[in-house]
Amino acid sequence: METYTTDSALSAMGFGKFQALVLVYAGMGWVAESMELMLLSFVGPLVREEWKISAQDESLLSSIVFFGMLIGACGWGFVSDKYGRRTGLLFSTLFTTGMGFISALSPNYLCLMALRFLVGIGLGGSHVFSSWFLEFVPAQNRGTWMIVFSFFWTLGTVLEASLAWVVISALSWRWLLVFTAIPCCILLPFFGTTPESPRYLCAQNRMSDATLVLERIAMTNQAALPPGILTYNREREVDQSALACEVDHLLPVREKECTDDNAISSKSGSVAALRSLLSKNLRRSTLLLWFAFYANSFAYYGLVLLIAQLSNANRSCASGLRYVKTEQDTSLYKDTFITSLAEIPGLLVSAVLVEWLGRKATMWCLLFTCCGFLGPLVLHQSELWTTGLLFGARACAMGSYTVLCLYAPEVYPTSVRSTGVGIANAIGRIGGVVCPLVAVGMLRSCHQMEAIVVFEVVLCLAAVACMLFPVETKGRDMN
Repeated sequence: METYTTDSALSAMGFGKFQALVLVYAGMGWVAESMELMLLSFVGPLVREEWKISAQDESLLSSIVFFGMLIGACGWGFVSDKYGRRTGLLFSTLFTTGMGFISALSPNYLCLMALRFLVGIGLGGSHVFSSWFLEFVPAQNRGTWMIVFSFFWTLGTVLEASLAWVVISALSWRWLLVFTAIPCCILLPFFGTTPESPRYLCAQNRMSDATLVLERIAMTNQAALPPGILTYNREREVDQSALACEVDHLLPVREKECTDDNAISSKSGSVAALRSLLSKNLRRSTLLLWFAFYANSFAYYGLVLLIAQLSNANRSCASGLRYVKTEQDTSLYKDTFITSLAEIPGLLVSAVLVEWLGRKATMWCLLFTCCGFLGPLVLHQSELWTTGLLFGARACAMGSYTVLCLYAPEVYPTSVRSTGVGIANAIGRIGGVVCPLVAVGMLRSCHQMEAIVVFEVVLCLAAVACMLFPVETKGRDMN
């Protein structure tokens, strides 16, 4: 009897209307995360002025969100691998929406910090959107469509800069928190129409459910499934013996028994997933991905914060004073808006390179180029030159980060994909935690040269890590 796999079915049906709908839904999840993170650039200075907190406390407000994301990324990744992608998406979205609205009512700094930490936990599940979307995309289209998907992140950054420009001047930072939580809320009414990933269903031995999803895709795309019945090749699952079925790998174990064992204990399941990620076949990829996510997160979010801090630091340090808060004006919104637009050419360049040079070469090329743009900033530059250099650096950082978010789900097998990507994202959030406390702290202490050198070193090491990745995933089927 003829058989077919999920990959062959998706390749036969192509990218059509069904995947476009999944793209829009998952893209809105990234718009929501992007906006929630971008608002930190605007809210921090205003909170500092209203509640008379220190510069260190202002930096801590940014860091605590990333610390929450670190916890959330691990937790939601495990939930989506164990209970399904849809479950992870639903509860992380509900959590983010609720905490986002409530944080606008914060009566003091400590309450705001606690609530934004909880928002960060919810935002930690945003990586599930990208993994979920990629599991519906044919192998030959993944690179291009991941770049298209990343435009939603850029849309969020531009939308947040525009929103802050209007809302803060007309209302207050509290209303900015309210409006920023709305995109996440919009996702909830449409959740009932979202499908479960057929790859996940196959990995759970739910072949009939996976077939129904593929039939729905075929009907929506007005295409035909390959002849035969759906099968799932478990031999391609990397180091399957180290997963939740924790029995001796020499014993014959039926799929049903393994599935039952996997459901017994969340604790043993999470430990087993981590063992798989650090197994002989995946260890090198996992460790390099952890550092690459850390460095890319450090650089990208650092650049976002630099835009808000560098001009004020230049003015205050040039006058011989330590960093002091200057009244926020439209130049901050203008500079943030302009540099947010830098992500568009960054995505276009990465879209061309990712299918031409491959994933690895695209990442290290963009990271080294980012170093080139940041180099002149070791010395004070004019405001125009500073904005231009940050524009180029942010374009490269966005392109590199996007390709990394494409590469990571392609490396891992379906059974540990969300957990693997979630832990990598969690490691990346450590970069987001450290950056405001270290690099931006240096800047405020009038150590601009040292701050830029830190960025340069981290970016160069990340580029080397990308060169050392053992696998090139361009055109490769997802396991």
